[in-house]
Amino acid sequence: MPYRLTVLGTGYLGATHAACMAELGFEVLGLDVDQSKVERLQRGELPIHEPGLEELLRRNLDSGRLRFTTSYEEAAKFGDVHFICVGTPQKKDGYAADVSYLDAVVESLAPYLDRECLVVGKSTVPVGTAERLADKLVRLSPAGMQVELAWNPEFLREGFAVQDTLHPDRIVLGVVSERAEKVLRDVYARLGEVPIVVTDFPTAELVKSAANAFLATKISFINAMAEVCEAAGGDVTQLAQALSYDERIGGRYLNPGLGFGGGCLPKDIRAFTARADELGATNALAFLREVDEINMRRRSRTVDLTRDILGGPFEGRRVAVLGAAFKPNSDDIRDSPALDVAVKIAEQGGHVTVCDPAALPNARRAYPHLGYAESAMEAAEGAEIVLLLTEWPEFVGLDPEELGATVAARVILDGRNALDTESWRDAGWDYHALGRP
Repeated sequence: MPYRLTVLGTGYLGATHAACMAELGFEVLGLDVDQSKVERLQRGELPIHEPGLEELLRRNLDSGRLRFTTSYEEAAKFGDVHFICVGTPQKKDGYAADVSYLDAVVESLAPYLDRECLVVGKSTVPVGTAERLADKLVRLSPAGMQVELAWNPEFLREGFAVQDTLHPDRIVLGVVSERAEKVLRDVYARLGEVPIVVTDFPTAELVKSAANAFLATKISFINAMAEVCEAAGGDVTQLAQALSYDERIGGRYLNPGLGFGGGCLPKDIRAFTARADELGATNALAFLREVDEINMRRRSRTVDLTRDILGGPFEGRRVAVLGAAFKPNSDDIRDSPALDVAVKIAEQGGHVTVCDPAALPNARRAYPHLGYAESAMEAAEGAEIVLLLTEWPEFVGLDPEELGATVAARVILDGRNALDTESWRDAGWDYHALGRP
Protein backbone atom coordinates (compact mmCIF):
# COMPACT_ATOMS: atom_id res chain seq x y z
CA MET A 1 0.00 0.00 0.00
CA PRO A 2 1.40 3.43 -0.94
CA TYR A 3 0.09 5.19 2.19
CA ARG A 4 0.04 4.61 5.90
CA LEU A 5 -3.12 5.86 7.61
CA THR A 6 -3.95 7.24 11.02
CA VAL A 7 -7.45 7.55 12.48
CA LEU A 8 -7.74 10.28 15.10
CA GLY A 9 -10.58 9.50 17.49
CA THR A 10 -11.72 5.92 18.10
CA GLY A 11 -15.40 6.25 18.91
CA TYR A 12 -18.15 4.77 16.77
CA LEU A 13 -16.87 6.34 13.53
CA GLY A 14 -13.16 6.10 14.22
CA ALA A 15 -13.07 2.50 15.42
CA THR A 16 -15.08 1.42 12.40
CA HIS A 17 -12.97 3.38 9.92
CA ALA A 18 -9.69 2.14 11.42
CA ALA A 19 -10.68 -1.53 11.34
CA CYS A 20 -12.16 -1.31 7.84
CA MET A 21 -9.13 0.49 6.36
CA ALA A 22 -6.90 -2.19 7.87
CA GLU A 23 -9.20 -4.81 6.37
CA LEU A 24 -8.55 -3.22 2.96
CA GLY A 25 -4.83 -3.86 3.49
CA PHE A 26 -3.54 -0.54 4.85
CA GLU A 27 -1.27 -0.14 7.84
CA VAL A 28 -3.42 1.83 10.29
CA LEU A 29 -2.64 3.57 13.57
CA GLY A 30 -5.64 4.62 15.65
CA LEU A 31 -5.26 7.42 18.17
CA ASP A 32 -7.31 8.40 21.19
CA VAL A 33 -6.55 10.57 24.20
CA ASP A 34 -8.35 8.06 26.45
CA GLN A 35 -5.65 5.65 27.60
CA SER A 36 -8.14 3.07 28.90
CA LYS A 37 -10.00 3.02 25.58
CA VAL A 38 -6.74 2.53 23.68
CA GLU A 39 -5.81 -0.37 25.95
CA ARG A 40 -9.20 -2.01 25.41
CA LEU A 41 -9.00 -1.60 21.65
CA GLN A 42 -5.47 -2.99 21.61
CA ARG A 43 -6.86 -6.08 23.39
CA GLY A 44 -9.57 -6.38 20.73
CA GLU A 45 -12.37 -5.10 22.97
CA LEU A 46 -14.86 -2.67 21.46
CA PRO A 47 -16.29 0.25 23.47
CA ILE A 48 -19.46 0.04 21.36
CA HIS A 49 -21.89 -2.58 20.08
CA GLU A 50 -21.64 -2.83 16.30
CA PRO A 51 -22.36 -6.09 14.42
CA GLY A 52 -19.29 -7.53 12.70
CA LEU A 53 -16.85 -4.90 13.94
CA GLU A 54 -15.22 -6.80 16.80
CA GLU A 55 -14.30 -9.68 14.48
CA LEU A 56 -12.77 -7.18 12.03
CA LEU A 57 -10.89 -5.43 14.82
CA ARG A 58 -9.34 -8.62 16.19
CA ARG A 59 -8.43 -10.01 12.78
CA ASN A 60 -6.51 -6.89 11.85
CA LEU A 61 -4.83 -6.56 15.25
CA ASP A 62 -3.63 -10.13 14.82
CA SER A 63 -2.36 -9.38 11.31
CA GLY A 64 -0.31 -6.46 12.60
CA ARG A 65 -1.93 -4.00 10.21
CA LEU A 66 -3.79 -2.22 13.03
CA ARG A 67 -2.66 -0.83 16.37
CA PHE A 68 -3.53 2.06 18.69
CA THR A 69 -1.72 4.86 20.52
CA THR A 70 -2.25 8.01 22.57
CA SER A 71 0.75 9.82 21.03
CA TYR A 72 0.18 12.57 18.45
CA GLU A 73 3.91 12.65 17.77
CA GLU A 74 3.86 8.95 16.90
CA ALA A 75 0.79 9.43 14.69
CA ALA A 76 2.41 12.31 12.80
CA LYS A 77 5.58 10.32 12.12
CA PHE A 78 3.61 7.22 11.10
CA GLY A 79 0.89 8.55 8.84
CA ASP A 80 0.72 9.85 5.28
CA VAL A 81 -3.04 10.36 5.49
CA HIS A 82 -4.66 11.37 8.78
CA PHE A 83 -8.43 10.86 9.18
CA ILE A 84 -10.12 13.00 11.85
CA CYS A 85 -13.08 11.08 13.29
CA VAL A 86 -13.99 12.90 16.52
CA GLY A 87 -17.51 13.85 17.56
CA THR A 88 -19.30 17.16 17.12
CA PRO A 89 -22.00 17.05 19.82
CA GLN A 90 -24.66 19.67 20.37
CA LYS A 91 -23.52 22.56 22.54
CA LYS A 92 -24.95 22.55 26.05
CA ASP A 93 -26.09 26.16 25.77
CA GLY A 94 -27.77 26.00 22.35
CA TYR A 95 -28.43 24.11 19.12
CA ALA A 96 -25.06 24.72 17.44
CA ALA A 97 -22.45 21.99 17.02
CA ASP A 98 -19.49 21.88 19.39
CA VAL A 99 -16.43 21.59 17.14
CA SER A 100 -13.90 21.99 19.94
CA TYR A 101 -12.80 18.34 19.62
CA LEU A 102 -11.85 18.97 15.99
CA ASP A 103 -9.83 22.02 16.94
CA ALA A 104 -8.13 20.07 19.71
CA VAL A 105 -7.06 17.35 17.25
CA VAL A 106 -5.66 19.87 14.75
CA GLU A 107 -3.86 21.82 17.47
CA SER A 108 -2.36 18.62 18.91
CA LEU A 109 -1.33 17.04 15.59
CA ALA A 110 -0.16 20.04 13.56
CA PRO A 111 3.03 20.87 15.54
CA TYR A 112 4.40 17.42 14.62
CA LEU A 113 3.59 17.56 10.89
CA ASP A 114 7.02 18.21 9.37
CA ARG A 115 6.50 16.59 5.96
CA GLU A 116 3.97 16.42 3.17
CA CYS A 117 0.71 14.77 4.24
CA LEU A 118 -3.06 14.94 3.88
CA VAL A 119 -5.42 15.51 6.81
CA VAL A 120 -8.98 14.33 6.11
CA GLY A 121 -12.01 15.39 8.12
CA LYS A 122 -14.84 12.86 8.32
CA SER A 123 -16.88 14.43 11.11
CA THR A 124 -20.22 16.16 10.54
CA VAL A 125 -19.52 19.88 10.85
CA PRO A 126 -21.13 23.29 10.28
CA VAL A 127 -20.36 24.59 6.82
CA GLY A 128 -17.26 26.78 6.92
CA THR A 129 -15.39 24.60 9.43
CA ALA A 130 -13.11 22.96 6.87
CA GLU A 131 -11.74 26.21 5.48
CA ARG A 132 -10.99 27.47 8.98
CA LEU A 133 -9.22 24.25 9.97
CA ALA A 134 -7.25 24.19 6.71
CA ASP A 135 -5.83 27.61 7.54
CA LYS A 136 -5.02 26.52 11.08
CA LEU A 137 -3.17 23.42 9.84
CA VAL A 138 -0.92 25.44 7.56
CA ARG A 139 -0.29 28.01 10.27
CA LEU A 140 0.62 25.50 13.00
CA SER A 141 2.48 22.85 10.98
CA PRO A 142 6.26 22.99 10.46
CA ALA A 143 5.65 21.71 6.92
CA GLY A 144 3.32 24.63 6.21
CA MET A 145 1.69 24.46 2.78
CA GLN A 146 2.77 20.83 2.36
CA VAL A 147 0.03 19.91 4.85
CA GLU A 148 -3.31 19.91 3.10
CA LEU A 149 -6.87 19.35 4.33
CA ALA A 150 -9.69 17.48 2.61
CA TRP A 151 -13.25 16.83 3.73
CA ASN A 152 -14.71 13.35 3.28
CA PRO A 153 -18.00 13.06 5.21
CA GLU A 154 -19.13 9.72 6.60
CA PHE A 155 -22.55 8.23 5.89
CA LEU A 156 -22.67 5.38 8.38
CA ARG A 157 -25.81 3.83 9.85
CA GLU A 158 -25.43 2.38 13.32
CA GLY A 159 -25.93 -1.34 13.08
CA PHE A 160 -24.62 -1.36 9.49
CA ALA A 161 -21.37 0.58 9.89
CA VAL A 162 -19.03 -2.12 8.56
CA GLN A 163 -21.20 -2.69 5.51
CA ASP A 164 -21.53 1.04 4.87
CA THR A 165 -17.75 1.53 5.09
CA LEU A 166 -16.73 -1.40 2.90
CA HIS A 167 -19.68 -1.10 0.49
CA PRO A 168 -20.63 2.60 0.43
CA ASP A 169 -23.32 3.93 -1.88
CA ARG A 170 -21.20 7.03 -2.62
CA ILE A 171 -18.00 8.79 -1.61
CA VAL A 172 -17.80 12.58 -1.34
CA LEU A 173 -14.41 14.27 -1.62
CA GLY A 174 -14.16 17.93 -0.67
CA VAL A 175 -10.74 18.97 -1.98
CA VAL A 176 -8.85 22.02 -3.18
CA SER A 177 -6.14 20.30 -5.23
CA GLU A 178 -5.65 17.47 -7.71
CA ARG A 179 -3.11 15.94 -5.35
CA ALA A 180 -5.63 15.59 -2.52
CA GLU A 181 -8.17 14.07 -4.90
CA LYS A 182 -5.61 11.56 -6.20
CA VAL A 183 -4.57 10.50 -2.70
CA LEU A 184 -8.16 9.84 -1.63
CA ARG A 185 -9.01 8.07 -4.88
CA ASP A 186 -5.99 5.83 -4.25
CA VAL A 187 -7.11 5.15 -0.68
CA TYR A 188 -10.64 4.20 -1.71
CA ALA A 189 -9.70 2.33 -4.91
CA ARG A 190 -9.82 -0.96 -2.99
CA LEU A 191 -13.57 -0.49 -2.53
CA GLY A 192 -14.18 -1.11 -6.23
CA GLU A 193 -16.66 0.77 -8.39
CA VAL A 194 -18.25 3.35 -6.10
CA PRO A 195 -19.72 6.67 -7.29
CA ILE A 196 -17.35 9.48 -6.29
CA VAL A 197 -18.47 13.10 -6.08
CA VAL A 198 -15.61 15.59 -6.09
CA THR A 199 -16.52 19.01 -4.78
CA ASP A 200 -15.38 22.00 -2.76
CA PHE A 201 -15.27 22.28 1.04
CA PRO A 202 -18.67 23.93 1.60
CA THR A 203 -20.55 21.45 -0.58
CA ALA A 204 -18.86 18.45 1.04
CA GLU A 205 -19.80 19.77 4.48
CA LEU A 206 -23.39 20.44 3.40
CA VAL A 207 -23.92 16.99 1.86
CA LYS A 208 -24.02 15.21 5.22
CA SER A 209 -26.17 17.86 6.86
CA ALA A 210 -28.57 17.86 3.91
CA ALA A 211 -28.77 14.05 3.86
CA ASN A 212 -29.64 13.89 7.55
CA ALA A 213 -32.13 16.74 7.20
CA PHE A 214 -33.90 14.96 4.34
CA LEU A 215 -34.06 11.67 6.24
CA ALA A 216 -35.35 13.37 9.39
CA THR A 217 -37.97 15.18 7.33
CA LYS A 218 -39.19 11.95 5.76
CA ILE A 219 -39.51 10.25 9.14
CA SER A 220 -41.28 13.21 10.69
CA PHE A 221 -43.59 13.55 7.69
CA ILE A 222 -45.07 10.10 8.16
CA ASN A 223 -45.33 10.72 11.90
CA ALA A 224 -47.19 13.96 11.19
CA MET A 225 -49.55 11.87 9.05
CA ALA A 226 -49.94 9.58 12.07
CA GLU A 227 -51.16 12.57 14.08
CA VAL A 228 -53.72 13.33 11.37
CA CYS A 229 -54.77 9.67 11.22
CA GLU A 230 -55.32 9.62 14.97
CA ALA A 231 -57.54 12.70 14.69
CA ALA A 232 -59.43 11.38 11.65
CA GLY A 233 -59.66 7.69 12.54
CA GLY A 234 -57.35 6.57 9.72
CA ASP A 235 -54.59 3.95 9.68
CA VAL A 236 -51.14 5.42 9.09
CA THR A 237 -49.58 2.05 8.22
CA GLN A 238 -51.99 1.62 5.32
CA LEU A 239 -51.37 5.23 4.31
CA ALA A 240 -47.60 4.63 4.34
CA GLN A 241 -48.02 1.47 2.28
CA ALA A 242 -50.02 3.32 -0.35
CA LEU A 243 -47.43 6.12 -0.50
CA SER A 244 -44.56 3.64 -0.84
CA TYR A 245 -45.70 2.48 -4.27
CA ASP A 246 -45.11 5.97 -5.65
CA GLU A 247 -41.57 5.78 -7.04
CA ARG A 248 -41.11 9.49 -6.37
CA ILE A 249 -41.60 8.83 -2.64
CA GLY A 250 -40.54 5.24 -1.96
CA GLY A 251 -41.09 3.22 1.17
CA ARG A 252 -37.72 3.38 2.91
CA TYR A 253 -37.83 5.24 6.24
CA LEU A 254 -41.55 5.76 5.83
CA ASN A 255 -42.22 3.77 8.99
CA PRO A 256 -44.55 5.54 11.44
CA GLY A 257 -43.82 5.25 15.12
CA LEU A 258 -41.96 6.75 18.03
CA GLY A 259 -39.56 8.76 15.88
CA PHE A 260 -35.80 9.09 15.58
CA GLY A 261 -33.07 9.55 18.16
CA GLY A 262 -29.39 8.75 18.51
CA GLY A 263 -26.26 10.82 18.33
CA CYS A 264 -26.66 12.07 14.75
CA LEU A 265 -30.08 13.05 13.38
CA PRO A 266 -31.40 15.16 16.28
CA LYS A 267 -28.23 17.14 16.92
CA ASP A 268 -27.34 17.43 13.23
CA ILE A 269 -30.62 19.00 12.15
CA ARG A 270 -30.41 21.41 15.10
CA ALA A 271 -26.84 22.34 14.21
CA PHE A 272 -27.89 22.81 10.59
CA THR A 273 -30.60 25.30 11.56
CA ALA A 274 -28.22 27.10 13.90
CA ARG A 275 -25.62 27.48 11.16
CA ALA A 276 -28.28 28.68 8.70
CA ASP A 277 -29.19 31.37 11.23
CA GLU A 278 -25.54 32.47 11.40
CA LEU A 279 -25.37 32.62 7.60
CA GLY A 280 -28.54 34.70 7.34
CA ALA A 281 -30.49 31.82 5.76
CA THR A 282 -32.90 31.28 8.66
CA ASN A 283 -36.01 30.96 6.50
CA ALA A 284 -34.45 28.30 4.27
CA LEU A 285 -34.34 25.74 7.11
CA ALA A 286 -37.23 26.95 9.24
CA PHE A 287 -39.11 23.75 8.37
CA LEU A 288 -36.50 21.68 10.25
CA ARG A 289 -37.67 23.18 13.53
CA GLU A 290 -41.10 21.68 12.91
CA VAL A 291 -39.46 18.40 11.88
CA ASP A 292 -37.74 18.36 15.28
CA GLU A 293 -40.95 19.28 17.11
CA ILE A 294 -42.98 16.56 15.35
CA ASN A 295 -40.34 14.05 16.35
CA MET A 296 -40.38 15.09 20.00
CA ARG A 297 -44.19 15.11 20.08
CA ARG A 298 -44.27 11.39 19.31
CA ARG A 299 -42.60 10.73 22.64
CA SER A 300 -45.05 12.80 24.66
CA ARG A 301 -47.91 11.29 22.64
CA THR A 302 -46.71 7.79 23.56
CA VAL A 303 -46.70 8.70 27.25
CA ASP A 304 -50.18 10.24 26.98
CA LEU A 305 -51.55 7.27 25.04
CA THR A 306 -50.14 4.84 27.61
CA ARG A 307 -51.87 6.76 30.39
CA ASP A 308 -55.13 6.80 28.44
CA ILE A 309 -54.95 3.05 27.84
CA LEU A 310 -54.39 2.43 31.56
CA GLY A 311 -57.37 4.65 32.31
CA GLY A 312 -55.68 6.91 34.82
CA PRO A 313 -52.45 8.10 36.44
CA PHE A 314 -49.25 6.05 36.36
CA GLU A 315 -48.85 6.10 40.14
CA GLY A 316 -48.17 2.52 41.25
CA ARG A 317 -48.81 0.99 37.80
CA ARG A 318 -46.37 -1.61 36.45
CA VAL A 319 -45.08 -0.83 32.96
CA ALA A 320 -42.73 -3.02 30.89
CA VAL A 321 -40.59 -1.19 28.32
CA LEU A 322 -39.03 -3.31 25.58
CA GLY A 323 -36.12 -1.30 24.25
CA ALA A 324 -33.49 1.13 25.56
CA ALA A 325 -31.25 1.73 22.53
CA PHE A 326 -32.41 4.40 20.09
CA LYS A 327 -32.53 1.72 17.35
CA PRO A 328 -31.98 -2.04 17.00
CA ASN A 329 -28.47 -3.51 16.60
CA SER A 330 -26.95 -0.76 18.73
CA ASP A 331 -26.18 -0.06 22.37
CA ASP A 332 -26.39 3.70 21.77
CA ILE A 333 -28.82 5.41 24.17
CA ARG A 334 -28.08 8.99 23.14
CA ASP A 335 -31.40 10.83 22.78
CA SER A 336 -33.18 7.47 22.89
CA PRO A 337 -36.95 7.83 22.38
CA ALA A 338 -37.51 4.58 24.28
CA LEU A 339 -35.66 5.75 27.40
CA ASP A 340 -37.21 9.20 27.15
CA VAL A 341 -40.67 7.60 27.39
CA ALA A 342 -39.56 5.26 30.18
CA VAL A 343 -38.14 8.14 32.23
CA LYS A 344 -41.26 10.30 31.80
CA ILE A 345 -43.53 7.46 32.96
CA ALA A 346 -41.27 6.78 35.96
CA GLU A 347 -41.30 10.48 36.84
CA GLN A 348 -45.09 10.27 37.01
CA GLY A 349 -45.00 7.40 39.48
CA GLY A 350 -44.99 4.37 37.21
CA HIS A 351 -42.99 1.25 38.14
CA VAL A 352 -41.00 0.88 34.92
CA THR A 353 -38.91 -2.15 33.99
CA VAL A 354 -36.70 -1.85 30.90
CA CYS A 355 -35.21 -4.63 28.79
CA ASP A 356 -32.78 -4.40 25.87
CA PRO A 357 -30.45 -6.98 24.26
CA ALA A 358 -27.41 -4.66 24.13
CA ALA A 359 -27.99 -1.29 25.80
CA LEU A 360 -28.76 -2.25 29.43
CA PRO A 361 -25.27 -1.41 30.80
CA ASN A 362 -25.42 2.08 29.26
CA ALA A 363 -29.02 2.60 30.38
CA ARG A 364 -28.27 1.50 33.94
CA ARG A 365 -25.41 4.00 34.19
CA ALA A 366 -27.48 6.86 32.79
CA TYR A 367 -30.79 6.12 34.56
CA PRO A 368 -30.10 4.05 37.70
CA HIS A 369 -33.56 4.86 39.12
CA LEU A 370 -35.34 2.76 36.46
CA GLY A 371 -35.94 -0.96 36.85
CA TYR A 372 -34.13 -3.36 34.51
CA ALA A 373 -34.55 -6.95 33.39
CA GLU A 374 -32.38 -9.29 31.35
CA SER A 375 -35.25 -10.66 29.27
CA ALA A 376 -38.60 -9.58 27.91
CA MET A 377 -40.31 -12.25 29.99
CA GLU A 378 -38.73 -10.91 33.17
CA ALA A 379 -39.55 -7.31 32.27
CA ALA A 380 -43.19 -8.14 31.56
CA GLU A 381 -43.78 -10.10 34.76
CA GLY A 382 -46.81 -8.57 36.46
CA ALA A 383 -46.97 -5.66 33.99
CA GLU A 384 -50.28 -3.93 33.36
CA ILE A 385 -49.06 -2.74 29.96
CA VAL A 386 -46.14 -3.64 27.69
CA LEU A 387 -44.55 -0.96 25.49
CA LEU A 388 -42.53 -2.02 22.44
CA LEU A 389 -40.28 1.00 21.90
CA THR A 390 -37.20 -0.38 20.09
CA GLU A 391 -37.92 -2.89 17.33
CA TRP A 392 -35.25 -5.47 18.12
CA PRO A 393 -35.90 -8.77 16.25
CA GLU A 394 -35.99 -10.47 19.65
CA PHE A 395 -39.00 -8.36 20.60
CA VAL A 396 -40.78 -8.40 17.26
CA GLY A 397 -40.56 -12.20 17.27
CA LEU A 398 -41.97 -12.70 20.78
CA ASP A 399 -44.68 -15.33 21.20
CA PRO A 400 -47.80 -13.41 22.35
CA GLU A 401 -49.12 -16.47 24.21
CA GLU A 402 -45.87 -17.02 26.07
CA LEU A 403 -45.54 -13.35 26.99
CA GLY A 404 -49.21 -13.25 27.95
CA ALA A 405 -48.61 -15.87 30.63
CA THR A 406 -46.35 -13.48 32.57
CA VAL A 407 -48.30 -10.19 32.50
CA ALA A 408 -51.01 -8.92 34.79
CA ALA A 409 -53.01 -7.73 31.78
CA ARG A 410 -52.62 -8.50 28.08
CA VAL A 411 -52.25 -4.89 26.96
CA ILE A 412 -49.56 -3.76 24.53
CA LEU A 413 -48.63 -0.48 22.85
CA ASP A 414 -46.60 -1.04 19.71
CA GLY A 415 -44.57 2.16 19.50
CA ARG A 416 -42.86 1.07 16.28
CA ASN A 417 -45.76 -0.48 14.35
CA ALA A 418 -43.57 -3.57 14.13
CA LEU A 419 -45.79 -6.38 15.45
CA ASP A 420 -48.22 -8.64 13.63
CA THR A 421 -51.45 -7.07 14.83
CA GLU A 422 -53.70 -10.04 14.11
CA SER A 423 -51.57 -12.61 15.95
CA TRP A 424 -51.44 -10.45 19.07
CA ARG A 425 -55.16 -9.73 19.04
CA ASP A 426 -55.92 -13.40 18.34
CA ALA A 427 -53.93 -14.21 21.49
CA GLY A 428 -56.24 -11.98 23.51
CA TRP A 429 -54.08 -8.90 23.66
CA ASP A 430 -55.56 -5.41 23.69
CA TYR A 431 -53.31 -4.08 20.93
CA HIS A 432 -52.62 -0.36 20.42
CA ALA A 433 -50.29 1.51 18.07
CA LEU A 434 -49.45 5.08 17.14
CA GLY A 435 -51.52 6.43 14.23
CA ARG A 436 -53.87 3.45 14.03
CA PRO A 437 -57.44 2.77 15.22
